[in-house]
Amino acid sequence: MAQDGNVNFIPRLLPPRELFAEGHRACQGCGEALALRQIMKVAGPNTIVCSATGCMEIITSPYPESAWRVPWIHVAFENAAAVASGVEAGIKILKKKGRYADGKVNVLAIGGDGGTADIGLQALSGALERGHDFTYICTDNEAYMNTGIQRSSATPWGASTTTSPKGKESIGQITQKKNLPMIVAAHDIPYLATACPSYPLDLMDKTRKALATEGPTYLHVLSPCPTGWRHAIDMAVEMGRLAVQTGVFPLYEIENGRLKMNMLMEKRAPVIDYLKPQGRFRHLKADQVEKIQQGVDKYYASLTYRARCDHNA
Repeated sequence: MAQDGNVNFIPRLLPPRELFAEGHRACQGCGEALALRQIMKVAGPNTIVCSATGCMEIITSPYPESAWRVPWIHVAFENAAAVASGVEAGIKILKKKGRYADGKVNVLAIGGDGGTADIGLQALSGALERGHDFTYICTDNEAYMNTGIQRSSATPWGASTTTSPKGKESIGQITQKKNLPMIVAAHDIPYLATACPSYPLDLMDKTRKALATEGPTYLHVLSPCPTGWRHAIDMAVEMGRLAVQTGVFPLYEIENGRLKMNMLMEKRAPVIDYLKPQGRFRHLKADQVEKIQQGVDKYYASLTYRARCDHNA
């Protein structure tokens, strides 16, 4: 029996079948592949996946092979949410006509941070506003990793990428990471959550909640990337834990407008513990690390304050 946060995690209770199959072409230590494996354990076989162009599309579907053991649709970079909307609407019509009797079908749209925070934001916003019954999953590895580690609007301040390189005149990424979960929350959807595969039971429980909730739901999953973050390939799980334990990536959920912190830590580890193992941050000076620490402290305080207010409301 393993521990995931404050909850007992019993691996033998999970379905043994892998719907996200082994043998795909992900990099060693890929956090995205680990996250999708956990998610599909919960989603089950009665699931349709709409997958945007990106790392997971490339590594799972080299023609004529596929790592998906459920119906899977490869869509353009920008329209995973739009295609999922059409799939959901089609299922609804077929059920109305009595031509679909398989019970609830889970419709998943999956995109990386580039395909969600940048290129696919318009399609995502539209699908949420229309109220389609589907779950959108953003596997956030904080850059366009598939095409060569280019910065996205989800790349954190100070990170060195191929299009925001460190140098004599640059610290790397010069803008702050886009707060996509809160942008999604502004659409007043019934359920959204942040998660990380380093905390598998938390991720799987949030997946279960999202799929059981009627209407649009959203999961923002931090997915450590050894290739792009330039950390050791056996450290992906540890990097996710450090992101949570330092407060860089807080775990929370917003259900019917109320925010709840899932791992509230009175004493967090310093952000340097998270930054130091990653080559993309290795150039940062002490004052720049302190700037990141102050930003993390401020945001974490704002989340905990809102959680207390929502709890007492």
